[in-house]
Amino acid sequence: MAIPKAQRWLLVALVLSGAASAVSGSIDPYFLDVVMGVGVGVVLASSLNLINGFTGQFSLGHAGFMAVGAYTSAMLSTVVAPRMGWGAGALQWVFFPASLVAGGLVAALAGLAVGAPSLRLKGDYLAIVTLGFGEIIRVVLQNVDAVGGARGLTGVPTHTNLLWTFGTASLTVYTVWALLESTRGRGFLAVADDEVAAEAMGLDTTRYKITAFGIGSFFAGVAGGLYAHLKGYLNPGGFSFEKSIEIVVMVILGGMGRHAGVVFAAILLTLLPEGLRELGSRSIPNPFGGPAWSLDWIKDARMILYSLLLILLMLLRPEGLFHRRQPRRPSS
Repeated sequence: MAIPKAQRWLLVALVLSGAASAVSGSIDPYFLDVVMGVGVGVVLASSLNLINGFTGQFSLGHAGFMAVGAYTSAMLSTVVAPRMGWGAGALQWVFFPASLVAGGLVAALAGLAVGAPSLRLKGDYLAIVTLGFGEIIRVVLQNVDAVGGARGLTGVPTHTNLLWTFGTASLTVYTVWALLESTRGRGFLAVADDEVAAEAMGLDTTRYKITAFGIGSFFAGVAGGLYAHLKGYLNPGGFSFEKSIEIVVMVILGGMGRHAGVVFAAILLTLLPEGLRELGSRSIPNPFGGPAWSLDWIKDARMILYSLLLILLMLLRPEGLFHRRQPRRPSS
């Protein structure tokens, strides 16, 4: 029985992730950390693309769902697993994916909790509600001593590797793609195109929006679990409004509703700040002789340069890097 093309690509991605993970011991730890951060970014951007890009909503609280998943997964690994004797050995490789799924499910419940009463709202009103939710989550985590409070949560085991990171990223992209290619998935696109017309055709648009919110929140929670077990430390400040904006920028820059574009933008925007940091540690030869010119100033100005590059990209490609242009209609 032939394997469909999409499933073949998914299988190839999983095999390559496993192969890369097997040789990751010879890779520089800093570079490895950055690369795995790319995988986490792909999961976050692809999950938000389902909400903002394909369903036409505007969520500004994705970092809040990421935080819920991160703290849930981390608490399971740091508190529950040791008490059950699953903190080390072979059982940790059973408990770790289970903790990721648990973090995703709790984040999905949080997404449904905020989505059910608020997704009858549209546009800016929905954005404000999701923004408020994200900030509530951050403030609550900052004031709960059981999860470290403002000091942060330490001692999270670093189980995340290339296989888990890019395997999850591949599954996320495939799941979103398969969902939208299904018959039910066309409802999400109908809601994004014209919500009033979709309701007139008998679609329960609120149910579609809540479903998209729940699925997107689930994968954001899984990404949070991967992030927690990558860094080994969690601080509520890492899930602020700025983090949500960073994820939104990935979706907008890649092209709303474009699978490949969002993945590319997640890679670009994760690597760009680190690339500027690395460039700032170098120097260039002086063409007039004498000492080489240091590029140290880039380290201090890298976020300004990063912002200027984003502005330039949005001016040149206002509809996203991978936006599909509509064919020109013949003149009558």
